Amino acid sequence: MNQPLSAFAAMAVSFCAAGTAWAQGTKSANPDEFIKTAIETVVTAAKQDPAARDGDINATARVVEREFLPYTDFERTTRLALGPAWGSATPEQRQTVFQEFQRLLVRTYALQLTQIRDQKVTFRFDRAQPVAKTSDVVVQSEVRGASDDALKVGYRLGKTAAGWKIYDIDMMGSWAIVVYRQQFATAMKNGGVDGLIRYLKEHNARLG
Repeated sequence: MNQPLSAFAAMAVSFCAAGTAWAQGTKSANPDEFIKTAIETVVTAAKQDPAARDGDINATARVVEREFLPYTDFERTTRLALGPAWGSATPEQRQTVFQEFQRLLVRTYALQLTQIRDQKVTFRFDRAQPVAKTSDVVVQSEVRGASDDALKVGYRLGKTAAGWKIYDIDMMGSWAIVVYRQQFATAMKNGGVDGLIRYLKEHNARLG
């Protein structure tokens, strides 16, 4: 699962780079501002938490769970990544995949935040663009590090009863859900959904 984890890690780089405050709620009607708010919220919280600021992975993971997850529709992410297998999975299997997948990404995100918390990165956001035949939008951004290399990151958002929610990310032309779906399909070839659950649990055990 190295490829999708790398994509998520790159997303963490863009998230931990913010330096300007935005004061919008999670129900912002503007998806552009919503993305900026998501970034500022988790970065500010990580900086204000002494343990997270010192690089404690567990403390940083708690910050991510508390401050970033409310901006996401992770159930939709999981359902789309699981693909057709979602329909045949039992409620218990769905819940376990959701929990293990979320845990995996939270820990990966937290690990990256601890590693790059002192880096200075600048970034630019474009205005949200509608996704054809849906109510979703895509917000494109450009991230630049110390080497001035540009990394393009796209965020796909869906409108829910609770407002806009992030559910997918595009890294240099590859949507994360598509990449995860391929990885999940490989893990399920021999063991079905239970095989995927074992696969996710093994990765989480290695992350600690």
